[in-house]
Amino acid sequence: MKHFLLLFITSFTILCSSQTKQNNINKLSSTAKIWGFLKYYHPKVAKGEIDWDKELLDILPLVQNSKNKKELSKIYINWITSLGEIEICENCTLVDNENYFGKNFDLDWIKDTNQFSQELIEKLKFIEKNRFQGDHHYISAIEGIGNLIINNEKEYPSYNWEDQNLRLLTLFRYWNYIEYFFPYKYQMDKDWDTVLEESVLNFLSPSTETAYHLALLELFSNTNDTHALFYTDLTNKYFKSYAIPGKSKIINNKVVLTQLLNNESETNNEWKIGDVILEVNGKKIKSILKNIDKYIHGSNSSAKLRNAASKIYSGEGDSLKIKFERNGKTSIKKIKYKQFNKTTYKKEKWRIVDSNIGYINMGAITKNDVQKVLDTLINTKAIIFDIRNYPRGTMYIIANFLLEKPKEFVKALVPNLSYPGKFKWMSTISCGTNNPKAYKGKVIILVNEDTQSHGEFTTMVLQTAKKAVIIGSQTAGADGNVNHVTLPGDFYTYFTGIGIFYPDGRETQRIGIVPDIEVKPTIKGIKNGIDEVLEKAIEIAK
Repeated sequence: MKHFLLLFITSFTILCSSQTKQNNINKLSSTAKIWGFLKYYHPKVAKGEIDWDKELLDILPLVQNSKNKKELSKIYINWITSLGEIEICENCTLVDNENYFGKNFDLDWIKDTNQFSQELIEKLKFIEKNRFQGDHHYISAIEGIGNLIINNEKEYPSYNWEDQNLRLLTLFRYWNYIEYFFPYKYQMDKDWDTVLEESVLNFLSPSTETAYHLALLELFSNTNDTHALFYTDLTNKYFKSYAIPGKSKIINNKVVLTQLLNNESETNNEWKIGDVILEVNGKKIKSILKNIDKYIHGSNSSAKLRNAASKIYSGEGDSLKIKFERNGKTSIKKIKYKQFNKTTYKKEKWRIVDSNIGYINMGAITKNDVQKVLDTLINTKAIIFDIRNYPRGTMYIIANFLLEKPKEFVKALVPNLSYPGKFKWMSTISCGTNNPKAYKGKVIILVNEDTQSHGEFTTMVLQTAKKAVIIGSQTAGADGNVNHVTLPGDFYTYFTGIGIFYPDGRETQRIGIVPDIEVKPTIKGIKNGIDEVLEKAIEIAK
């Protein structure tokens, strides 16, 4: 009987503790939403008349000490009332019925009767209906482009990661950036509200500074956006970035060394291109990828595997045991973690390849070079444009060369800062000009997971050519100008700020640019120094 009673008391204590924790998470999550909503919608807050960070830091203790829905709603009501009266917005109804993109906007949470009292709900609905109009204190748009500029945020130069309230402020800021200004929120694998609740738990009590940095990394990665790059000295140390002096590609759960970062490694035979890493510290690559997946940013599996290739070396201590294969023989090597300097390689800009076929490296050729090169290649039977890299702004000059007349290639979504959370369509954009002497040969475009953002946009321009064929594999799926984010603690990250679509409405985010002919490198090809994607392009050109 005593054992049963002890078990009952223990189970009851655990249940109560779990419920208390969940209640606290729910309260903080609702505070994040209301704080962000008022920041972008309430006229006085949006004008910058109130120290909005301080307001949050002041109200957090009240929120966490509240005992029930009624008490919490009263705290929010008093908070809103203290901000002053809101005038009726005569202009707000004029933009209510504009041609908005319908998949992203969601303020249904303000009507949640399970969390909020009816009085609070009515106040929030009134603020939405009479939201701020004009020059916003915290946000503006890049002129002529439309993506976001984040303004007037406190930087906290003496930021202390152990301060729970500052950690929550960091989370709330970022969560609301995505909530209102990320055009692809609707495409995420996880519901963004669920991410908020999970992140609150991660941010409340990280065990170490590294754990906090990993919580940030996990938060950013949940956007499923290849632009969401984030690293710090502590995350680099955790993943032992550049543990091996080379670039790698993950193929069939094996890590293949594709390029060496310094000549010394090749000279002393430590590592060779084509070496295949099978295990790290006794763990198979597939298992490692599963464990670190939540920390890897990327719009799709191709981008995530690209970004994971340098992060498979995580582990305790300052050394690693690596099992690898070379020329059919398996060996184990113990290496010490250290940073390596990247090698600078001279990139060829263009050349004539087999059978009067032109090749242009879009990551190397510049605006100053391109017209001369195109004039040289005008009589070739085909030109291969290699965009497995980051191009240098030459797309419109090349389009003038390829197209007989202008052609639409893209339409874009930009945030409507008069109604945060809503996005509006821009006019469809065309490329090319009237050119009766346009290029008559085949146009072949090479892409892979390194084709990202401006690379994907460039591909969309070039594929408007009559005889265009895209060869390769799935691109990074992050096409559109980025929003730059600086968070307390001097942390930097990014997210895609403009929605990019084909003129017929097809999406590019996460999907990427779909190749007409799929060709992926193989381990055998890498070992033998064969560019199988380029080989296929030459075959098609012939």
